[in-house]
Amino acid sequence: MSSNFKSAPVSHAEPVRGGNFYRLAIVGAGTLEGKEVADVLNDRNFPSIDVKLLEDDESIGKLEALGDEVTFIQNVRTEQFQNIDFTFFASDPESTRKNWKTARNAGSAIVDLSSALEDEPDAAVRSPWIERQLGQALIPELQPGPAVVAHPAAVVLALLLLRVQKAGQVKRAVATVFEPASEHGQKGMDELHEQTVNLLSFQPLPKNIFDTQVAFNMVARYGEHSVPSLASVESRVLKHFQRIVGKDAPPPSLLLVQAPIFHGHAFAIHLELGQVADVESISRALAGEHVNLTHGAEDAPTNVNAAGQADIQVSIAADASHPNGFWLWAASDNLRIAAATAVECAETMAATRPRGKIQ
Repeated sequence: MSSNFKSAPVSHAEPVRGGNFYRLAIVGAGTLEGKEVADVLNDRNFPSIDVKLLEDDESIGKLEALGDEVTFIQNVRTEQFQNIDFTFFASDPESTRKNWKTARNAGSAIVDLSSALEDEPDAAVRSPWIERQLGQALIPELQPGPAVVAHPAAVVLALLLLRVQKAGQVKRAVATVFEPASEHGQKGMDELHEQTVNLLSFQPLPKNIFDTQVAFNMVARYGEHSVPSLASVESRVLKHFQRIVGKDAPPPSLLLVQAPIFHGHAFAIHLELGQVADVESISRALAGEHVNLTHGAEDAPTNVNAAGQADIQVSIAADASHPNGFWLWAASDNLRIAAATAVECAETMAATRPRGKIQ
């Protein structure tokens, strides 16, 4: 495995040691991912005694719910990181790069959802789902490097391909990933909504985010002024796939398509196996935690059905033109998987984390 964190082929330990409580900070608390992290922390009963909601833009001063409590989003300042055990960076990459060393120097462990730190020397692109699937466990480190949350599409592709290999060698995998507007945050969601409304009223289209029409349209490339480009996102998905899987599964041929949907990834995956298999054997191989196999039309995978779910929705069909070929149609909640990955990264680090700054 090519990730930078130290691993060993031992059974997966319980993620959180009872009796310890931690102080947390979420930088980018007003973003879609930041809100989702707060929800997952609450859902998983992460042992925290304080969660600071931080931001450095127009979200400062807004009220946000944290479980049964309501708190203000505060400005990012150096003193905010004192005595913080874990800092989740759900901000834009520029804000992450500006603030992460301040948090680390104050003694905080770093969990990066922005991918800004993926090329830092001591950073590790991580997915606890994949680590468990591969039978790996984190060896405790007193001062671990930043945990970079693997792209949610890379996590889905990695888990499905690793599972399918239990039914037979995957000779080739080809995946088309349908990208939602929420991968560009609230501004991406707003632009898709405004484009939709303006098209119906014959008004000019806003194109600040995508630099092209995405409402009622499917595109494989954004306009030249869009940042990040769809091609760079495609490259990141493949990069993260290889970092979390290593040589344990072949990387898929990948095409990202911007779909006119607000939320949730959808996947069309074609698999060619090296031996004869059937839908039943593929189903048995895929079964397990985080995968929900569907069979009827009523519960078929859709980005709508996947919303708010931590599981990947999957249906399987044989390829009528290829005896060893199969199609997977899958859907997942991109924000929920990213947030769950971030919180599970913190859980795996929490059991042996010393409290406060290391002297």
